[in-house]
Amino acid sequence: MTITYEWRGDFDDATLNALHAEGFDGPAPDAAWGARVRRHSLGWVCARHDGDLVGFVNVAWDGGGHAFLLDTVVAGGHRRSGIGAELVAEAARRAREAGCAWLHVDFEEHLRPFYADACGFRPTAAGLLALRPTGAHALRPVESGIGADRSDRLLAVEPGAHGLWVTQSSSAGQWWAQSGGSVSL
Repeated sequence: MTITYEWRGDFDDATLNALHAEGFDGPAPDAAWGARVRRHSLGWVCARHDGDLVGFVNVAWDGGGHAFLLDTVVAGGHRRSGIGAELVAEAARRAREAGCAWLHVDFEEHLRPFYADACGFRPTAAGLLALRPTGAHALRPVESGIGADRSDRLLAVEPGAHGLWVTQSSSAGQWWAQSGGSVSL
């Protein structure tokens, strides 16, 4: 099986939406990926098998020394074959060539062996602040909160069945949770 990797490769939004839905176990988003990555990203890597898109990673950046991996995804029938690690390796090479000193990624705990062991990322402390609810990630009330502090700030990030659960309180003292498949800083 020959896989080719292309930096800033062409793709159509519908194909990437379908790959994203498969990879993140959700409905196909209706995202304009092409316009989004061209506007906000240093680049992206496409993995192809016989011309078909089987993997993708987006490399966002701050315009300086920091690049960030987002939306790393490999088609189900091609997982555990090294495609994901090669996507990340190519993204790292290209970020380095662009002058970046650091490549960041955040991930769910079950992906630690992939990012830390297969790709060489070093775990670091990080923070996350929910700024606003959007679309499928809208805030919704939960039965109970954690902690005693009832101020308007992030209180905890907990692993959830479908990604991360961000728990925070509202000024009215109600507890809310926000879920997401991949949280980026």
